[in-house]
Amino acid sequence: MDIKKLQQVAIDALDDLKGQNIIAINTEATSPMFERIIIASAQSTRQAKALAHHAAETLKEAGLKPIGIEGEANSEWVLVDCGAIVVHVMLPELRDYYRLEEIWQTESDARFSAQYQDYQTKD
Repeated sequence: MDIKKLQQVAIDALDDLKGQNIIAINTEATSPMFERIIIASAQSTRQAKALAHHAAETLKEAGLKPIGIEGEANSEWVLVDCGAIVVHVMLPELRDYYRLEEIWQTESDARFSAQYQDYQTKD
């Protein structure tokens, strides 16, 4: 499955469990380590853990096996490393503090807003 389809699989998985402010960032031009970063907010540590596990399981079913899951102990920021795609599920206060979007964003980002169900790709 190509990276755009896998990206959508991850986004849909996060949206299934009501992840908020979901954004996918194309990192092909900026990092040789992965092709996409997907960031979502969770309203509780329980939801963060559930979102991360659901995304990992869904990507695995699509053929992208998770390499590891980090941050489950406190679940304020859970990272799912699937090689080509890295999923970050964060509580809003941590997301506001670390601002990963500002670090990784480029002009060719793909964005998804679960709140408005408005998907667009800028290429």
